[in-house]
Amino acid sequence: MGITVSVIEDDRETRESLVELLNGAAGLSCIGSYSNGEMALKAIPGQKPDVALVDINLPGMSGIECVNQLKNIVPALQILMLTTYEDSDLIFNSLRAGAKGYLLKKMAPTELVQAIEQIHAGGAPMPMQIARKVVDYFQTLGNEPETEQLTKREQEILVLLAKGAFYKEIAEKLNISMSTVRTHIQHIYGKLHVQSRMDAARKYFGKNY
Repeated sequence: MGITVSVIEDDRETRESLVELLNGAAGLSCIGSYSNGEMALKAIPGQKPDVALVDINLPGMSGIECVNQLKNIVPALQILMLTTYEDSDLIFNSLRAGAKGYLLKKMAPTELVQAIEQIHAGGAPMPMQIARKVVDYFQTLGNEPETEQLTKREQEILVLLAKGAFYKEIAEKLNISMSTVRTHIQHIYGKLHVQSRMDAARKYFGKNY
């Protein structure tokens, strides 16, 4: 079968185009396509594809959370993030969750096929501008304390998280969407190198929290 691939993408037209591209490329085959992370988590552990293409901006469970759970269940799975975003925090959080490559959706079909072959061979494909952002991001991490990297909005959200507020309550209090809250929290966890609200609060407020 060559390299087997699963696609996790909520946009139907994009998903169908990816499936057609994969099945038409020599040495590749798509063995599953899913519109959300929840569906993928149910099917992929049994199918065990070699590579998964994951949209970072999925409905419900985020692409980053999907990657994190998939890597825990299927450690050998090689994951490429597909996105329209070049946000440094999202890039870092994706790689931290277990992705090995980060691709922009506007890339040419031939580049996508090459990226799948590269990651299957042990590489970490990403466009030059993304690679530069990753390097810059890690350099920034080394130049200032983790807690000082949080924006004012992220600090506001972390204070509410520490008080036990739910995502919906935070969204209502700050007059922002639930999706925005989730994105900010992903950024907070990535900057502080934690996985839970308790660990984030302790790192920010100190051991006495």
